[in-house]
Amino acid sequence: MAYSMTGFGRGEKVFDTRKYSVELKSVNSRFCDINVRLPRLFNFAEVDVRRIITERLVRGKIDCYINYNDTENAGQTVTVNEGLAKAYSDAARQLSEVSGREDDFKATDLAGFQDVLSIEQKTIDEARAAEELTETLNAAIDGMLAMRKREGDNLCASILSKVDSLEKIRNDIFTHAPSVIETYREKLTARIDEILSSDQRAFYDDNRLAAEVAVFADKCAIDEELTRLSSHIAQARKILSGDGAVGKQMDFLIQEINREVNTTGSKANDIEITNNVLLCKNIVEEMREQVQNLV
Repeated sequence: MAYSMTGFGRGEKVFDTRKYSVELKSVNSRFCDINVRLPRLFNFAEVDVRRIITERLVRGKIDCYINYNDTENAGQTVTVNEGLAKAYSDAARQLSEVSGREDDFKATDLAGFQDVLSIEQKTIDEARAAEELTETLNAAIDGMLAMRKREGDNLCASILSKVDSLEKIRNDIFTHAPSVIETYREKLTARIDEILSSDQRAFYDDNRLAAEVAVFADKCAIDEELTRLSSHIAQARKILSGDGAVGKQMDFLIQEINREVNTTGSKANDIEITNNVLLCKNIVEEMREQVQNLV
């Protein structure tokens, strides 16, 4: 079965003191549109993250959120700008002397001033981090694929039920089509009998009637359209029974199905067939909307 483009996946992995968390969300899109948010520490890995997501998820508008925490000294270092700290301290002492107030300036007050303290992320082993991040990312993708599979199975089942309905209506049209010509012959004969007197009718060439019926039959012939429609229906079942990316194939096939349905409606010249064509168009439109969410 095919996969839906809608899904969510989450992966969490802990390696010693290092914890990785990856969340993925996706909705339908014509292409593979990826938005990655990750700590600056992992900027080096963004290209690989995008590559893995593209290879495994194929299509969809995908948001990827990556979080990282190292409990070993918080994975960060705090440094003191000694020159700036001394300058602030001297300035505070000078203020005390000028104002005549007690100098109650504390180190904790000093730490609150801008740029006195700076936090720097510790460097990491990029090769090891890339391997650990990849493992966590694949766990999140596995979860998303499982959800996409469930959604895809439901979509395919619904689309296949519509394909069955489409085939039933197609068969009804095929069964009814021959009677359209016979009905036209009967109406045309009755009209001629109504217009011509009995003496005039005796001199009327029935070959003209046959020729008129033949022209009508040629104009409203829909055998080719119904044959192609039957082939498209079989192809739809084959595509939907396969695995992998089928959305674009089905999107194209539905365009072809819609073309045959429209041509059938324009050529049929019969109210019953027209009504069935309208039913087909509604089904095809519903299928088109659902197919837009298949990978």
